[in-house]
Amino acid sequence: MRIAVLGSEEFVLGFRLAGLKRVFVADESNYQNVFGEAMSDTEIGILAVDAKDLNYLPHNVRTKVMDSIQPVVVPVGGDESDLREKVRRAIGVDLYKTEDE
Repeated sequence: MRIAVLGSEEFVLGFRLAGLKRVFVADESNYQNVFGEAMSDTEIGILAVDAKDLNYLPHNVRTKVMDSIQPVVVPVGGDESDLREKVRRAIGVDLYKTEDE
């Protein structure tokens, strides 16, 4: 399984510098097509996307994508509660939980 990233040229630049090889560059005009290409790649296990770019997808597609397990779509740069929920669903444990909660 590979890790891939999808987003604007500026968003994917850091991932490229970190050595990530599977990179999809998209903007608002072609986001849905490129996203579909990335989701259909069976070698991708984790797909990191810019959280704000998910707004380019229709609501029903966005909901389906967030529940996807192959690949797991990880929004980057979004609300901390989004990440918290994604981690909790993925491993079954709330890592952010404190003794007060």
